[in-house]
Amino acid sequence: MTHFDVFNGDADGLCALRQLRLAEPREAVLVTGAKRDIALLGRVDARPGDAVTVLDLSAAVNHDALLALLQRGVAVEYFDHHFAGELPLHPRLAAHIDTSPEVCTGMVVDRHLGGRHRVWAVAAAFGDNLPAAARALAGTLGLGPAQVEQVREVGEALAYNAYGDSEADLIVAPAALYCLLGRHADPLAFAREEPMFPRLRDALRDDLEAARAVAPRLRLAGGTIHVLPDAPWSRRVRGALGNELASREPDHAHAILTSAAGGGYVVSVRAPLRAPTGADALCRRFPSGGGRAAAAGINRLPEDQFERFAAEFARAYPGL
Repeated sequence: MTHFDVFNGDADGLCALRQLRLAEPREAVLVTGAKRDIALLGRVDARPGDAVTVLDLSAAVNHDALLALLQRGVAVEYFDHHFAGELPLHPRLAAHIDTSPEVCTGMVVDRHLGGRHRVWAVAAAFGDNLPAAARALAGTLGLGPAQVEQVREVGEALAYNAYGDSEADLIVAPAALYCLLGRHADPLAFAREEPMFPRLRDALRDDLEAARAVAPRLRLAGGTIHVLPDAPWSRRVRGALGNELASREPDHAHAILTSAAGGGYVVSVRAPLRAPTGADALCRRFPSGGGRAAAAGINRLPEDQFERFAAEFARAYPGL
C-alpha cells in the first residue's frame, strides 16, 4: 500500500502535516505546490487499497478528484478549513473540516491530536494571520514572550514562502521546505538550527519594505486595493502585505493584486480583522476565486474585470 500526503505548501499546510506525522509517523509520497496550486488531488496516482491524507486544500475545488479516488477504492482522510461545498458521503472518507473564521487547518489537526504537538499549530495560526488564536494556543504551552515571537516569525516566514504564481517565484519549493521542517521537533528548533530560516526571514523583510513603498491604487470607504509591480518579489509578498495591512487597519478590508502569467491579475483579499467574513464569497463571484471567510483570492482576474472587482469589493466591504 502507498500513502500520499497532499497539502497546501503554505504555513498552515506544512505545520498541519508536521503535527500529524510527528504523532503518526508514516512514509508517504508528498504532493504539494505553491499556495494557489490547490487542485492537487488530480495529481495523485493512487490505486485501490492506497491511502491519501489531505491538508489545507478546498474540498470544493478538489471534489471530482476526491470522488474519483474514493470510487477507485482509495481511503481519504481530509483536514481543512476552507469552503468545502457538498462532501461525498462515502465510507472511505474521514473528513475533519471546520470553516470557522478563527480556525486554520493546523488547529483542526491540533484538535484531532488532542494538542500533542500544539506548538506547530501556533505557528500555523500565526502564518494564517490568526494572531489571537495563535496566542491563545501558545498560552496553554507556557511559552515565554520571546518564544511566542520566535514561533510567530517562523509561521509568517513559512506563509510568505508559499506565495507566488509558481514554484519558480518561491525561495524554496514547499516539498523541500517540509523536509527541512522534518529535521526539527518544533518551530523553535527550526528557527535556532535551520540555515533556511534566516534566509526566509530576511527575504520577507526586504520584500515587505519594497511593497510598503507602493501606494494603494484605490482607497475606498471600507478598504484599500493595491496593485504591485510585475516581479517575483511582489508575488511572494502579497500575502504578507495583506496580513500586515489587515493588522494595521483592522476595520478595513484589503486586496492585493499582482500581474498574472498570460495577462490579468492574481488577487489576494483580506477581510477586516474585526469582522473576518465575506472574503470567500466575494472571490467566488469570479471564475477561479475561492478561499475562506477571512482570506481568499482569485487565481486570474482579467484586466477588463478590474472595475467590476473594485465595485464588488466596495459592496462587500462598505465600512464598519
